[in-house]
Amino acid sequence: MHELKSLLIKLTHGVSEQDLCEEEQKLCKEWLAKNYLTFKNDTYKFNSKYRAGVLGLVQKGTAYLHVIGDNVKDLYIDELGRATEGDLIIAQRLLGKRGGASAKIAEIVGREESYGVGYIVERYGHKSLVDLKTDHPVGAELTQGEINSYKLGDVFKIDYQEHKIMEKLGHISDPKVDEKIVLAQYNKHDEFDEEVLKIARSFAPVDAKRYPNRKDLRDLPFCTIDPVTAKDFDDSIYWDDKNSTLYVAIADVSEYVKPFGALDNEAMYRGFSIYLPHRSIPMLPRELSETLCSLQPHVDRLAYVFEIKLDKKTLEVIESDVYEAVMHSDRRFNYEEIDDFFDGKLKAKTDEEKRIFDALTKLRVITDRLKEQRLKVGFDFHSVEIEMTLDEDTNLIATKESKETPSHALIEDCMLLANKEAAKRYDRGIFRIHEPPSQSKLQTLYQELSAIGMQIEIKPTIKETIEAIQKQAKEMGIESDVDTLIIRSQMQARYAPLNSGHFGLGFEEYTHFTSPIRRYSDLIVHRLLKAIKKGDTKEGSYVLRNIETLAMMISEKEREASTIESEYKARKYARWAKENLHKEFKARIIATDPEVRAELHDEIIGAKLNITHSENVVLFENVIVRIDKVDIPRARIYAAVVGKAD
Repeated sequence: MHELKSLLIKLTHGVSEQDLCEEEQKLCKEWLAKNYLTFKNDTYKFNSKYRAGVLGLVQKGTAYLHVIGDNVKDLYIDELGRATEGDLIIAQRLLGKRGGASAKIAEIVGREESYGVGYIVERYGHKSLVDLKTDHPVGAELTQGEINSYKLGDVFKIDYQEHKIMEKLGHISDPKVDEKIVLAQYNKHDEFDEEVLKIARSFAPVDAKRYPNRKDLRDLPFCTIDPVTAKDFDDSIYWDDKNSTLYVAIADVSEYVKPFGALDNEAMYRGFSIYLPHRSIPMLPRELSETLCSLQPHVDRLAYVFEIKLDKKTLEVIESDVYEAVMHSDRRFNYEEIDDFFDGKLKAKTDEEKRIFDALTKLRVITDRLKEQRLKVGFDFHSVEIEMTLDEDTNLIATKESKETPSHALIEDCMLLANKEAAKRYDRGIFRIHEPPSQSKLQTLYQELSAIGMQIEIKPTIKETIEAIQKQAKEMGIESDVDTLIIRSQMQARYAPLNSGHFGLGFEEYTHFTSPIRRYSDLIVHRLLKAIKKGDTKEGSYVLRNIETLAMMISEKEREASTIESEYKARKYARWAKENLHKEFKARIIATDPEVRAELHDEIIGAKLNITHSENVVLFENVIVRIDKVDIPRARIYAAVVGKAD
């Protein structure tokens, strides 16, 4: 997210002068002189008459301003001047006007989309540089000589604040340019600056003798269970059956990444690790994410540990404690190995493995029951995750559904337990919240399902209504399709400074604690819990002073990361479709309104298709489609329905 937008968010809540960089201070002084801001107790804040926002779609010379940093209604603006869609604006609220809330533009301060991607096309016999997504000219000043030196299909990263080309990314025909395109849109990059790497390399290997105040848990038989390809091991577990105590050891990233400084700034800027089918782009340098912080087997590591004692009958938490420790993972497993063990296909080879397997067998009984209890209050959704296999040129060669297995479920319920315990420890901080769906979204969902012949019976609670729908869907054999629709009707989970519960999980309070190597939110939660534990209000006050802005920024970074991941997949599907033009495939209709869309259900699964020709299709119908056209720059596949599938 561009720094300007985050400054506007901070000013909505009030930001301490000491937390602003030089450039931000200069802007704040200018805006203060123009009366947009107030300055009290060393804190800049928007004057109550002013709001900042992003200008929405312009229609007939008017538009709505989407206010940022605050959950309030959009403001109507009827005099736009030079402002266009996507501008960042400071607006003055107009009070006393009849009708909805309105405002007038005080100043255009920049663009929301700071970066974009353009490519060279031919228009009216001339070369032109247009935006990849909108096809509009990008507005970068280019001489005729420059334009002529570029080839049709050359792709560039564009700085929209300065209206200039930043770098050439490659050519649209090269599948390897896809990664550069999706990253460039949000100014993401893989490489770390030398300054950041220098800090990451400066830490000494873990020597337990240097940490006399940490609890020594090296004798406990911890193990990690992760995907086969994982290198960043965030979490490790041990179940002490005799004392019915679960130990969830999490990489102690906050020991190394301290607030402020280049390393922390870079982690905050990235916000999340990004996972593409062929590689990951980490939040932290690999010296930390895959080495020093990663809970590798057979080496001492620093961990932040939740020790949770359960009542074996009720599974209620009797007590829990969180503390800094030194631990030593005895074994690194992948999910497949643990599933094989649960299936009786894998036997312990050493006494160490026997101890671990024995503990996991007993723990599985506990986590299975925890899940059963959880689903009485939360939801059980069967949404399909798709794994892609790419060749060395990053072309798509295979897809498969990733299934949740017993080993995944075991780890998931251990992590949920630790996340819940963390959230109970503060009233203001970082919460992971998920609000119930709105009535209007539920109505739309019920109408869509009625249209395919489902009987919708409104029960006393949303949960009961949805479970009745899921039961019917299962009988009709469209379980995961209906679950996808239900998920789409829900609010997006997000980070917030105050708790309002998690509807999907059915938890009263919830946060993210267990993945600080790959989520900045978890790192903040660790810092906060340590500050609370020490009674250190100075660190706590810094974290809490900016908590609203942080929560909002992290939620936005999360959306960016998931957009990058899904757009990358869409680009791979589009290139595959281009190689399969005019061929026929099995697909399923996934939307009929406002336009008809389908999803491939053939040897390749999951590609989304825009259907251009279809006769009387119904939702979730299985059809045969023919791929007619592919738009590589926009990653869109167009197909026609040519028959019904059995």
